[in-house]
Amino acid sequence: MLTPENADHYYCAANAELVTLQRASRAGVFPAYDEALLEREVRLFPDWYLARHLQHTPTPTEAEALEAAYRLVIARTASQPSVFVHRDWHSRNLMAADPAPGVLDFQDAVYGPITYDLVSLLRDAYIVWPEAEQLDWAIRYWELARKSGLPVSADFSDFWRDFEWMGVQRQLKVLGIFARLYHRDGKDGYLKDMPAVFNYLHTAARRYGELKPLARLLDTLAGDGVQSGLTF
Repeated sequence: MLTPENADHYYCAANAELVTLQRASRAGVFPAYDEALLEREVRLFPDWYLARHLQHTPTPTEAEALEAAYRLVIARTASQPSVFVHRDWHSRNLMAADPAPGVLDFQDAVYGPITYDLVSLLRDAYIVWPEAEQLDWAIRYWELARKSGLPVSADFSDFWRDFEWMGVQRQLKVLGIFARLYHRDGKDGYLKDMPAVFNYLHTAARRYGELKPLARLLDTLAGDGVQSGLTF
């Protein structure tokens, strides 16, 4: 069982296993996680989360802000170096074992942005760690990835920015998926996980000037609550 006492051990093991997976990457094995797929995923947010779940119809200004945010996020994430992407590399799909975790639910693997799986792990919908812990594990992944020859940014602050923008894409998608699972498929078990995902998204959007229009829409949806965190 994952606990605060053993979390560091298992997250470092998950990082090491992720690097092993990524080092085996080559094009043409899995479908491309390209701009078209990234866009299809973020479109779940307005269709299912905003319109269906919250019954919120964006104003013209909000709709314009959303479109601008989608373009920015898709362009930035699609420009990252590509590796094998498990696509659901999080606590529920990694079995505690030594020396490496057992890996489940890999049938949707693709070839795409290098930060995607790390975001899945550290900004998990089902278990939330303090951001100081996220940063520590991200730094240790980044150091190991660099030593292993993976194409991560040479400066950690650039890598962290890529990580956060990838997170925005994933969180928009996940909110849409969770809403669809509830409203279309009658699965209400994911409703309790939506606030954590929204908080990840809201916090990241507030940090970057280009995403401030998106942040203002999220402010409207969230009310006046202010989230704190670390940034560069």
